[in-house]
Amino acid sequence: MQALLFWPAMRRIKLAKTLILCDCLGSQAIDAATVSEAAGMNCSRVYTNLCEGQIELAGKEIAQGDVVIACQQERQRFEELAEELEVDTPAFVDLRDRAGWGEGNVAPKMAALVAEAGLSAITGQMGKSIDIISEGTCLVIAGTNGVDAVMQAARDLCQTLAVTVLVPTAEHIPVDRKFDCVVGTVRNAAGALGGFTLKIDSLQQVIVGGRGSFTLSEPQDGATSQCDIIVDLSRHNPMFPAYEKREGYLRADPTHVPSLAKVVFAASQLIGTFEKPLYVRLEESLCAHNRAEQTACSNCLNVCPTGAILSAGEHVTIDPMICAGCGSCAAVCPSGAISYDAPPVDTLFRRLSTLASTYTSAGGKNPRLLVHDGDTGSEMITLAARFGRGLPSDVIPIEIDALSSFGHAEMMAALACGFGEVNILVFPKTDIEVIKSQVSLAQALSGCATIHLLQPGDPDAMSDMLYTDDAAPVACDPILPMGTRRQVARLAAKALQPEATIVGLPQNAPYGAVLVDTNACSLCLSCVSLCPSGALGDNEDLPQLRFQEDACLQCGLCVNICPENAITLKPQMDLTDAAFTQRVMHEEEPFACVECGSLFGVKSTVEKITEKLAGNHAMFANPAAIKMIQMCDNCRIQAQYHSTDNPFQGEERPRVRTSDDYFSKRKDH
Repeated sequence: MQALLFWPAMRRIKLAKTLILCDCLGSQAIDAATVSEAAGMNCSRVYTNLCEGQIELAGKEIAQGDVVIACQQERQRFEELAEELEVDTPAFVDLRDRAGWGEGNVAPKMAALVAEAGLSAITGQMGKSIDIISEGTCLVIAGTNGVDAVMQAARDLCQTLAVTVLVPTAEHIPVDRKFDCVVGTVRNAAGALGGFTLKIDSLQQVIVGGRGSFTLSEPQDGATSQCDIIVDLSRHNPMFPAYEKREGYLRADPTHVPSLAKVVFAASQLIGTFEKPLYVRLEESLCAHNRAEQTACSNCLNVCPTGAILSAGEHVTIDPMICAGCGSCAAVCPSGAISYDAPPVDTLFRRLSTLASTYTSAGGKNPRLLVHDGDTGSEMITLAARFGRGLPSDVIPIEIDALSSFGHAEMMAALACGFGEVNILVFPKTDIEVIKSQVSLAQALSGCATIHLLQPGDPDAMSDMLYTDDAAPVACDPILPMGTRRQVARLAAKALQPEATIVGLPQNAPYGAVLVDTNACSLCLSCVSLCPSGALGDNEDLPQLRFQEDACLQCGLCVNICPENAITLKPQMDLTDAAFTQRVMHEEEPFACVECGSLFGVKSTVEKITEKLAGNHAMFANPAAIKMIQMCDNCRIQAQYHSTDNPFQGEERPRVRTSDDYFSKRKDH
């Protein structure tokens, strides 16, 4: 009930804000009335030159407080103005590049972008974080080429950092003692900014005394060293996977002056205390990675580009210092054990719903979503608007911090919220393989071919891809995406394919059925005891194997653990209510205890064991021993206790001594 009350409360908060509008020297048309009514935000009059000629009027608007300025280009100027006036910094929304300079009726899109900006201001965009302390200890690694440039870089860095240069041979050691210099080669490195650890072989340190060239200590292999920053100028292979995402590890070719200067400047800034966002959240109890030393789901391990995710027994562990926040792990996690948390995924669902509903309420039809990152994507949209055709009026852009975290659930939620099409803007540096797999899954679940990857070479090419006459209509009545990613995906699939019952999915999908070969299954129930999600269950009263499809993660643990190889997986999604109920996959007649008649075990199994052991095993040569196999637990214990070779039987217990025994002993004396 509280979740349903969120939307009206949010709208009341937004009404308290004022949107400051400017048509940027008349270069865009702004329908203030439509924007105000649809977005639920008061609007100022439309200014023309708010950042320069009307800067005093901008100051008066900002001084009133609780305002949103519809300009991102001059954000710094308005922030400085707010600081000068000693008032709260205003919020900002980019209407000009993302809507105002496009073609068509842009009022509905402007209203949608304003409503989303108000929502972002309420929910916030930053999650949890931890502090990283860098004291400025820096290791500069030199190679055999460009040593002079490396030494000059070290001289520049030692003004602000505590620098040590690692050179391959003694001939490269300078006489200059402004920084330390050692000889050796790096075996391996681990860690991130503020906590690097290196293993160095053939390490030789400088002995500073004496005349002439420095002498060196004896070589030492496996020496351990620690530092806060690594500047790798060796021109060797990178020390880390996806090294550009490793904070504190800077790499450049020393013979390329611009790159070297950029790295030196960046390293000089890495001293002090920094906030490191905790991009993802891990619920260990939900993780389906491993049970009983049988590996199951390893999706996150397979897609993590930085190596931040490692196996830790029955679950995985994530090193927050190494995690770069790409979000791929959250997109492929079948159980929701890993979820993106900067901001949480429900914030993204709200943004999608707000954009679509506001656009429709402002009179827009068949909106299309353009998903992009905050770097290359934002820059391309800005360039297309300023120098080209910009975005069509029905294309609504949404910026995602971690593009790979926009998985199949988010794609389907967009379609089910009221978007007729989802376009994802990708570039060569994007982790495109993860996104491709999620697009395939979303297309299969939604039954729509309206999810596209766009990889334009320039801003004009992007505009040409979007200005098309065959835009898809909205596929269903809008839904309100609430719950976990699995719940939202199912809700969206049912809305987008209302007549479907069972939807086939590609291999490795996180939804599906378990198929059991009843001829091979012995009902040992090892799969039940290890199922991490509880999709497989048993019956305490009868020998049964039960299955609930909605809970199945398709992790494969049941397949790996089955001793009879009787289980296979079938990727699919059952959209009927039957997916929420336990159905019997295999059952057999129970065996009746030969003593008390109680039902226990599986009749066929007990009979097979009896037949196999009777007369063929020394321990079961006696008919009484064979009979114990056919008894329930209670009767078996009773029979064992009263047998002549009772393992629980000890020596005869001594007679209990009484008071008479003590009195009679006194009389004897």
